[in-house]
Amino acid sequence: MSEREFDIVLYGATGFSGNLTAQYLAQQGSQARIALAGRDSGRLLAVRLALGPAAQEWPLLTADASQPSTLAAIAERTQVVVTTVGPYAQHGLPLVAACAKAGTDYADLTGELMFVRDSIDLYHKQAVDTGARIVISCGFDSVPSDLNVHQLHRRVVEDSAGELTNTTLVLRSFRQTGASGGTIASYLDAMRIASTDVHARRLVEDPYTLTTDRSAEPELGPQPDFSWHRGRDVAHELSGLWIGGFFQGPFNSRIVRRSNALQEWAYGRQFRYAETMSLGRSFAAPVAAAAVTGILAAVFGLANRHSRRLPRRFVEFITPRSGAGPGDAARKRGHYTVETYSTTTTGARYVATFGQNCDAYQGTSVMLGESGLALALDRDRLSECRGVLTPAAAMGDALLARLAAAGVSVGTTLLNP
Repeated sequence: MSEREFDIVLYGATGFSGNLTAQYLAQQGSQARIALAGRDSGRLLAVRLALGPAAQEWPLLTADASQPSTLAAIAERTQVVVTTVGPYAQHGLPLVAACAKAGTDYADLTGELMFVRDSIDLYHKQAVDTGARIVISCGFDSVPSDLNVHQLHRRVVEDSAGELTNTTLVLRSFRQTGASGGTIASYLDAMRIASTDVHARRLVEDPYTLTTDRSAEPELGPQPDFSWHRGRDVAHELSGLWIGGFFQGPFNSRIVRRSNALQEWAYGRQFRYAETMSLGRSFAAPVAAAAVTGILAAVFGLANRHSRRLPRRFVEFITPRSGAGPGDAARKRGHYTVETYSTTTTGARYVATFGQNCDAYQGTSVMLGESGLALALDRDRLSECRGVLTPAAAMGDALLARLAAAGVSVGTTLLNP
């Protein structure tokens, strides 16, 4: 691997998230040999020119998902491929195949359950055999969720406090202005797949969609994707708050459960996980929590069954154009903080925090960029796991350390010393 020409190839550099990631790597990736890849050499050149002096020697590679041989060519030349080209169900599998075959590490931004499931079914074993780490969901989906539970697990082991049981993520603060065209397209495509394929819909509705072995998972009763209740039901520290469903919970929760399975259920056999968001303390908060949760459950349920019936023109109308997204000022005004509360088998209670002083898109460029750098430069600190992996199972402590050094607020606290 060290003999390969590049450390990182960024595929999709001309898109919205790809451009942000290229900017981040131009600022922070001076130790890595980096190349940009995409379909249009002219647009790639324009992106490189805008990145400043640090990137002007980066090679430009032409590749297209419709021509698998071009993806194989870049996979064979680099240690790591970082990709932002979605919807992944439409464009992603040929690149996963190329990396699995070449033994090349890979990181993406997917939030599409069936793409991940297909990647596991088709290429996990091959990637294990060739030594490739195919790391999915290395952005706002699902690094904060996955690494917060990783933090909790690490702290509980250090404290000899047993294993994790009931664990709940709470989105405590969030400021975001708009969504990119790629994000909307990915959500719509994932819902379309579920609405046209009964088998896919059943998988989407299973809390262990992404597990390594469904029969080995413990039966812990219902684990709904959306729920609302008083904050004190999660932790005393949340008394007075009302919490409701979080729209990314259905995907993130399955990523976290896969992390547990990939690590031989190290978090615990009684590990239950859910994601919520705070709706505040006002007199209207309980109504808001109930309404948001009900709406999310209804929208996801209907979309997973009937989105195939949406007229194409309507879908095109509500989807921002490709490459569009929040501007620089809006991204800098954004912020988010998540807190993950857990109780262990010994009765100890902990909270892990993860936050950034920027919006989810700017934050994602940091998380994806550092994931690529960790895979390329921190190989002696990575997990021994191979195959289709989650951020925690693949990079764990190495990525956590990189993100902390990059300004991400992370940490754990024992709540009942």
